[in-house]
Amino acid sequence: MTEITDDLYCIGCGAKLQSADPELAGYIPASSLKKQLEENNEVFYCQRCFRLRHYNEITDIKIDDSEFTDLLNSLGQQKALIVNVVDLFDFDGSVIPGLHRFVGDNPVILVGNKADLLPKSVHRPKILNWLQQQAAKEGLHPVATLLTSAKKLYQVDELLATIEKQRHGQDVYVVGTTNVGKSTLINAIIKQTSGPNDMITTSRFPGTTLDQIQIPLADHHSLIDTPGIINGTQMAHFLDPKELRFVSPQSELRPRVFQLTPPQTLFLGGLVRIDFLGGKRSSLIVYVENNLLVHRTKTETADEFYQRQRGKLLVPPADPDKLPAFRSHEFTTKDAQDLVIAGLGWIRLPASSQFRVLIPEGVNYSLRTPIV
Repeated sequence: MTEITDDLYCIGCGAKLQSADPELAGYIPASSLKKQLEENNEVFYCQRCFRLRHYNEITDIKIDDSEFTDLLNSLGQQKALIVNVVDLFDFDGSVIPGLHRFVGDNPVILVGNKADLLPKSVHRPKILNWLQQQAAKEGLHPVATLLTSAKKLYQVDELLATIEKQRHGQDVYVVGTTNVGKSTLINAIIKQTSGPNDMITTSRFPGTTLDQIQIPLADHHSLIDTPGIINGTQMAHFLDPKELRFVSPQSELRPRVFQLTPPQTLFLGGLVRIDFLGGKRSSLIVYVENNLLVHRTKTETADEFYQRQRGKLLVPPADPDKLPAFRSHEFTTKDAQDLVIAGLGWIRLPASSQFRVLIPEGVNYSLRTPIV
């Protein structure tokens, strides 16, 4: 039986504290907990959050995925305002399928986070309009849609004002998939309202928040950070912690333009291969993390090049054998389109061209009208 402390929760991830099993959520050594209690501490961090905050180390813990489903099912059974945070850098990988069915009649504010990652050449009104269109395709009809950057505090004040206008004295639940920046956004809200900075543990690691974290509001209601709904189709779920810096942008993306004449190939590190099979000589514009190597080569020698450079020049991953087998997809573009790789970025493809994309089994891709 796991020994659980009474009414003590990690302020970083929301897990209930326990000192019996290091492999379960909320673990804190008994000696550390005793010392903090003797010092009359009011804020506690589990060992996982402490290591993540101070040493950037991630520790795997056991979590039942059904808990996330139960959380979604509970949203429609209470009166509340829902703030749905999506990642502008990875909308397809961060949208919660069927959210409109889970929330019932509760109003939803849609927040497109990480606006600071988009190139300055991208017009914000166009992105806002695109986000509203994508929401409608998902059956979601938010009462308000905003673009934010939790990291740069962009439009956080506007979000606060919108939440206050729409919540009508009710609790506020912040929901989203893993790694969309929910906790960072809530920390920004706390900072804007003069509370302690960075109370909630944030990182580029998927699934940092493990249980609900409640932040009291002035009228005895709460702003509640919920666990990220796990989307296993994102590239981050297939990489080691040290490799996430290659797929999780931390600064504005620098578009990289490659002139290709078919048949030529682009490698995105050792993660994705894009073969330009047919069409006119054209520009392919790559929008991925600035540190990720993008390499151009001839398609006829691409197989040999990959076998020779996998885990060397073509990284991540450092150990290619840890990735699932690659699967191949071929398609022809009628108009210019963005090829979106879930959790990695997108590539602007030319019209009237034939392509083949090879990605690890389990990672999703999609085609969309260009947003840039």
